Amino acid sequence: MQYRLLDLGIDTERQRVTRGEDVLPVSGLSFRLLAFLLTQGDRVVGFDELIDQVWAPAVVGEETVTQRIKLLRQAMGDEGRQPRYIRSVRGRGYQLAAMPRIEGEPLPAAPRRRWPWWLAVGVAGMFAAASAAYVWTHRAERTPAPDPRSPLLVRASYYAAIGQRDNNERAIELYTDALNEAPLDRDAMLGLSRAMSARACLYNGDRDDVERGLELANRLLAIDPVRAVAWSAKGYAQDCAGRIDEAMAAYARAVQLDPADDATRASLAYLHQEKGLLSQALHENLSMRGDGSKVRFREVQIGRELELLGFTANAQMRLERSFRLYPDNVFSNLAWPRSLFLQGRFAQAASELAVAQGRNTPHVELDLLSGELALQRGDRVTAEAAFHHAASLRPLASLPTTLVGIYGPAGVDPAWTAERIDEFNHQSAGGTPWPSQYLELAILELSRNSKPAAVAAINRAIDAGYRDQAYLQVSPLFIKLAGDPGFAHALDRIAADVAHQRAEVLNASWRPPDLPPPSR
Repeated sequence: MQYRLLDLGIDTERQRVTRGEDVLPVSGLSFRLLAFLLTQGDRVVGFDELIDQVWAPAVVGEETVTQRIKLLRQAMGDEGRQPRYIRSVRGRGYQLAAMPRIEGEPLPAAPRRRWPWWLAVGVAGMFAAASAAYVWTHRAERTPAPDPRSPLLVRASYYAAIGQRDNNERAIELYTDALNEAPLDRDAMLGLSRAMSARACLYNGDRDDVERGLELANRLLAIDPVRAVAWSAKGYAQDCAGRIDEAMAAYARAVQLDPADDATRASLAYLHQEKGLLSQALHENLSMRGDGSKVRFREVQIGRELELLGFTANAQMRLERSFRLYPDNVFSNLAWPRSLFLQGRFAQAASELAVAQGRNTPHVELDLLSGELALQRGDRVTAEAAFHHAASLRPLASLPTTLVGIYGPAGVDPAWTAERIDEFNHQSAGGTPWPSQYLELAILELSRNSKPAAVAAINRAIDAGYRDQAYLQVSPLFIKLAGDPGFAHALDRIAADVAHQRAEVLNASWRPPDLPPPSR
């Protein structure tokens, strides 16, 4: 279809914008944005609708829309202060500054005669009544019900759902304001709890953030002990605090109260994955009650489970697709480079990691992977810098501090190593560490050349559910164990259990259809 917008000609089939004989540099996402606005006439189109219609399935924020509008205006020779083509409506969105028309349609004709005012009013009244009846009869079912929440909570929920650090901070501010206005508002408690936990878990916050998230969840449960989303918020806080058993219990209670809560089901599946229950975790992620694509991290989890089960090609397809589609998703940005690393494709892993680190989603795991890649190519200076940066992002995280102490220029201090080992053993005696945390103990033991103790720590990780055989084989952090019989036996333990679970998946009625057929 060809449109006319003032002096511009827009050909939607050829994706071309012209002014007279000149072709304007409007293409790609800018053209899609313009084409959608043309279909909306001169009505105001909100940010949420633009994001849904132009950017989906990618998840972006209002800043992305604003920047793309700016680029589109520049390409058309428009100005934001005195717009000819696209006008911004403060706090609402954007609209075309003139009504577009389809090429070939006649311009509206001027009336040939003037009706008496009383007849005009009568006809207009009848038309308005008929129009109103049509709207109520034919469109009422498509009109969304008004949101009962306060405007503060509506905007806070919008920002929290985007999944970016800056937007999460905006959500925290708005939820805090809402809670100050109404200290017993349950939606404000719930939203602030999740946003505080997200700050700690995804955006390198500290222990105070996650404890605040837990405190709010517990306060909400004291008011409403059978509210599923409150149990889910508590599970998320415990998850971010590293209390895996407590998190699993809270998530399981939430799913029991609300079996349709797919997001919490996926969170529980992730913890089952970390505990080595790979077949169960995959089944849970594939058994969503609603639209599983709406669970932002589910596709990455499925890819990771397939990877651990040895379905490398299937995992690679999912993880790479997620990496391309969701540039603002921390999980996607980490999972794909890490998958390449586990396959021994180190150069490609480094290249894709550089892309991820340029997406403004800093995370401690990205820096740790960067350090390991540097060690793999023998660059200790770059590795030390990466580990330092990881430690600065999350000072309370133990592993980055350990790696700085081991790979720093001063060399390993035996007294410091012994102190950290004693500290780890003391902390693990008071709770249940994540299975992967035992690998830090193995790294510490290797730093003082105690291979038997390192192998014992790895076996403790396996006992707790650790199942990433590929990582133990390719990571330079465990290179000293190459050829060690005890280490080889530990790897065999993982391989045997994974083979058993892989067979379970292949013979299950719910197995993904893209997996290879089971062997006879």
